[in-house]
Amino acid sequence: MGVLAGLQPESVFHYFEKISSIPHGSGNIGAISDYLRDFAKERNLFHVQDAFGNVVIVKDAAAGFEKEPPYILQAHMDMVAVAAAGCDIDMKTEPLKLKTEAGKIYAEHTSLGGDDGIGVAYCLALLDAEDIALPRLEVVLTADEEVGMQGAKQIDLSMLQGHRMINLDQEEEGIFIVSCAGGARVDVDIPMEAEPADAQGMRQFTLGVKGLLGGHSGVEIDKGRGNANWILGALLCGLSLRFDIRLSKIQGGQADNAIPREAEALIWVREEDVPEIEAFLQAEEDKFRKELGENDPGFRVEKLCHNSTVFDKCYTRQSTAQAFTCLCKLPNGVIDMSEDVEGLVETSLNLGVMSLQENSLCLSYAVRSSVDQSRENLCRNMIVIAERAGAAAQVRNVYPGWAYRKDSPLRDKMAAVYLDLYGKEATVQAIHAGLECGILAGKIADLDCVSVGPDLSDVHTAQEKMDIASVGRVWEYLLAVLTG
Repeated sequence: MGVLAGLQPESVFHYFEKISSIPHGSGNIGAISDYLRDFAKERNLFHVQDAFGNVVIVKDAAAGFEKEPPYILQAHMDMVAVAAAGCDIDMKTEPLKLKTEAGKIYAEHTSLGGDDGIGVAYCLALLDAEDIALPRLEVVLTADEEVGMQGAKQIDLSMLQGHRMINLDQEEEGIFIVSCAGGARVDVDIPMEAEPADAQGMRQFTLGVKGLLGGHSGVEIDKGRGNANWILGALLCGLSLRFDIRLSKIQGGQADNAIPREAEALIWVREEDVPEIEAFLQAEEDKFRKELGENDPGFRVEKLCHNSTVFDKCYTRQSTAQAFTCLCKLPNGVIDMSEDVEGLVETSLNLGVMSLQENSLCLSYAVRSSVDQSRENLCRNMIVIAERAGAAAQVRNVYPGWAYRKDSPLRDKMAAVYLDLYGKEATVQAIHAGLECGILAGKIADLDCVSVGPDLSDVHTAQEKMDIASVGRVWEYLLAVLTG
């Protein structure tokens, strides 16, 4: 018996648990893609699996629905695979360890992958339903959405007949998403000069930023949460301007589209400076704690000075200072709010991953904007800042936003069904997070699209949860839309 056995709707949770048993982090989607292909093959459904791992599955209309226009259902098969600190689960090879508690599903010590495993599960349950009469369903399951929407960019949809699409990548029940931001990834490589570590008169010092909430870099970017990479960089910048410090190791974040919860560095410091360094760090910790307040109540800075007989390679005082000065000059967080939609972030960026590679400090950012020109300007500004600091910046994985459609018969129908079912109106919103709808609209003429989904929380973190009852309500709602 599976962990989710007995939960309703049974077929949806059956497929979600099956998906969860197959490692499917971004860049590791071969097995899940093959499973989806085999699912279609076993049911004699028309299907296409392309070289990028995308899978399209078509189920013909049931009797009585032959004249009904097709529905395109769309979800992505990859997840942001994030493990909690100290977790020894290998998310590239091991299944998720699903648990239930207080009406929620979560994965022990890792992200859950409800984004967008539940969307895929809805699609499979609908394709497998033999007792429900449905119109023609054209299911589009894309690869590597979380790393720049790579699958959606490459997919061929010329075999589809539909022009109305329900995207199943939304994380709040009762909210219809009808527009979203576009985005890009920006990688910055800051050169650093290495030197042998000389322990004469020096001490090793471990500095960590811990306990932050993190979250989705689109959905939670405006909630005032701390970015562990940026805070650690700011602390190291402040130290490097005051003391002789040499960077030895650094690591923070696991995905550029997730706000990092933790980051840690190993530095060499002069023994006589240790008391002043500790006092400076305590004062800075107090400032950050006051600034973050209740938005990130678990924030803390861990400091440990220790002797070491291991003389690790380190980087010169000058290159350490230059690297973290460059990091602090680069922007991070919310850049602009929309003038047209109250409360909507227009442009932002997130320093998601920070690491040392060879002789450079590598920074990876997720950039988002609902205005393409603003996104381009921000990326260009980052390149200028990097180059002035002697670093290099590269823009990759650019994808367009999804523009609001004033005339939307699909939105009107879905709103009417929602009102009829629940006696209240659904909320219609634009979001700052990215969806594949904008890319797919460029491949399907006159595409009419709405994004919906059940309640998920703390997406892209090891605290991610999915509401069981909400999954059931969204299933009932989907059936009402498709059969109505």
